[in-house]
Amino acid sequence: MAIVELVMPKMGESIMEATILRWHKKPGDKVKVDETVLEIATDKVDSEVPSIAEGEITEILFNENDVVPVGTVIARVQTEAGAPVAASPAAAPVAPAKPAQMESQFQSVPSPARPEPAPSQPSGEPRFYSPLVLTIAQQEGISFAELEKIPGSGNDGRVSKRDILDYIARRGQQVQEPEVVHEAPRAATPVREMTTVPASNSYGGNVEIIEMDRMRKLIADHMVRSKAISPHVTSFAEADVTNMVRWRDSVKKDFEKREGEKLTFTPLFVEAVVKCIKRFPLVNCSLDGDKIILKKDINIGMATALPSGNLIVPVIRNADTLNLVGLTKQVNSLANAARQNRLRPEDTQNGTFTLTNVGTFGSLTGTPIINQPQVAILAVGAIKKRPVVVETEQGDSIAIRHMMILSMSYDHRIVDGSLGSTFLSAVATELENFDPAKEY
Repeated sequence: MAIVELVMPKMGESIMEATILRWHKKPGDKVKVDETVLEIATDKVDSEVPSIAEGEITEILFNENDVVPVGTVIARVQTEAGAPVAASPAAAPVAPAKPAQMESQFQSVPSPARPEPAPSQPSGEPRFYSPLVLTIAQQEGISFAELEKIPGSGNDGRVSKRDILDYIARRGQQVQEPEVVHEAPRAATPVREMTTVPASNSYGGNVEIIEMDRMRKLIADHMVRSKAISPHVTSFAEADVTNMVRWRDSVKKDFEKREGEKLTFTPLFVEAVVKCIKRFPLVNCSLDGDKIILKKDINIGMATALPSGNLIVPVIRNADTLNLVGLTKQVNSLANAARQNRLRPEDTQNGTFTLTNVGTFGSLTGTPIINQPQVAILAVGAIKKRPVVVETEQGDSIAIRHMMILSMSYDHRIVDGSLGSTFLSAVATELENFDPAKEY
């Protein structure tokens, strides 16, 4: 007999935890190789976790709706003697995973043991705190010395958002009126008072109470964290896209007939963005403390609306290696998979820059929120015909042109106004100078 531990897989570089949606197996059930054991969800995608060992489920360590850190043991499978099991990392090298397979799913261990909370950081070593945790601590008046005493449940004993919020809740219950008087100067309302006041059950008027669905809660948390982490700045530009619109109108029927794909504006936008990222690579990075992680791959995320009204961001990998036909196939394939809930975990991972088309819904422009851990996101608005001044060698004239507003939000810690505005203007210029005789 051997025991195989099923651990929570890592679903992306910025994903540190996932929610258990549903167990397909219970203790005592038999499981086969590649058979689904449970469904999990992150703020990016839902996914199934398969088994890579055949045997019997002996223990399930978490319940449905529990939020579990990646790498945590969530279940155990007992295999028959002589049955193949996953090798321990210390015993043999791990074979490369298949593209559709999630990272680090099983480990072979000699004996079962209930998972313990993550240990605190070893004494004498500096403890890492995320920008979100530090922001919450500052808002709540938690000193660094006090922060050091909070037990962490994350990797290497890191303090997570949940850890610090639980600590604040316990702290608020233990400390009564003297602390409120001490922290609140005259004519100011202490933050803790606002966060501990129970919500009223009376809303007044004719209202309907609607609970957020799970994905909307995850999106809301992701957006709040992004605002807390990154100081957002948004720049705007206008582009005359008449040549691009006329070119697409003239080739879209032949394109669909020849390639079997509908030609939308999205791959044309992605193509322009990729060209400009090559010129301004600093917008294609992320931050790790005071380190700039410059991404050599150009993986463009494209915000896609789901039938539920929620958004998801599938990623076009290595977009700089694809021509227009390849970009079109990728855009259509990912959009269709998103709408049919068929995206794989890797389809939403490792994006380096995001494009969102707010014009699809009729908006002229918008102020998008950065998709962490990226540092910039570009929004394109609706294309509208307007009278504009056209400058020619023969003089100025007023003409009807197809105009579009672009907006880009960027992380001011690394992308300043000069770089952000220059990059955005470069994208606008690229679209305006679209070749009306372009081959595809």
